[in-house]
Amino acid sequence: MFDMLRPLIFRLDPETAHRATLAALRTGLVPRAPADDPILATRLAGLDLPNPVGLAAGFDKDVEVPDAMLRLGFGFVECGSVTPRPQAGNPQPRLFRLVEDRAVINRMGFNNRGLEQAVVRLQARRGRPGIVGINLGANKDADDRTADYVTGLRATAALASYVTVNISSPNTPGLRALQDEAALTDLVARVVAARGQLAVPVFVKIAPDLEPADFDTIARIAIDGGIDGLIVSNTTISRPTLHSRDAGEAGGRSGAPLQPLAMAALRHAVRATGGALPLIAAGGIATGAEAYARIRAGASAVQLYSALVYAGPGLVQCIKADLAALLRRDGFASVAAAVGGG
Repeated sequence: MFDMLRPLIFRLDPETAHRATLAALRTGLVPRAPADDPILATRLAGLDLPNPVGLAAGFDKDVEVPDAMLRLGFGFVECGSVTPRPQAGNPQPRLFRLVEDRAVINRMGFNNRGLEQAVVRLQARRGRPGIVGINLGANKDADDRTADYVTGLRATAALASYVTVNISSPNTPGLRALQDEAALTDLVARVVAARGQLAVPVFVKIAPDLEPADFDTIARIAIDGGIDGLIVSNTTISRPTLHSRDAGEAGGRSGAPLQPLAMAALRHAVRATGGALPLIAAGGIATGAEAYARIRAGASAVQLYSALVYAGPGLVQCIKADLAALLRRDGFASVAAAVGGG
């Protein structure tokens, strides 16, 4: 069905197509995926996942369709990024399909309807099954961006399955500076203190465009500060050889060309953390084989988004089926048994 619809969808500009997709999902007329193969069940930072394939942040910024995406077969869904105050984001156009490269460039700029609306929607789904996390951002004009993350965590920690602190988007000027040692140490201390006694896991999402020594610094601060895991990684500002006409657009690049850089970043994070923190791999994952490669490299779970633009929602089931087959081929009884050593 998606293969037939894709030419029509691609005639729309990317943001219009995305809004239409969300509207379709909000109808609730979403087929429920078959029950997951038991071999895919796993545990991540105390969260029981039916499978390790998650939806990355950016697709559902305002917590509109998490349950629809769970019905499509994702093992967990991450909504956001959400900022304390509503934010229009950067001027349009700001989202570009790089069809020849099976990639996407975005400079959205944390466009979202704000924390208050996200909280209302998280409250509305309390008691429903499924792992739904919230990805937090900072307002572009915030005087104290770390305070924005503290505000977001206090508002959502009792409602979300987990909270991600996104300090790696390239589309808010200066945001990635929060990955520097002094700034990150302060941020981690304040966020963990704000969590208090709540059991919600807190993850930090980092960029792929880091030096090897940066991973050591981030890992040490995260481990010592009480962070529960790292998401590796966000979009990249690097530009390898690309063939699409919009390849020179400013913004974060995701999709197939990100795969080597994201894998390299994961390997650096595995080395730096030494198994002390669970890692979620993201960036360029479009097949079961690539998901399996990230797990074998040391990721406990994976996330994807851009690949859905080109392959459609059926991709989730394909990845899970291939992943289960690869686990059995290599003699593993579970996802956890396959993590690392590859």
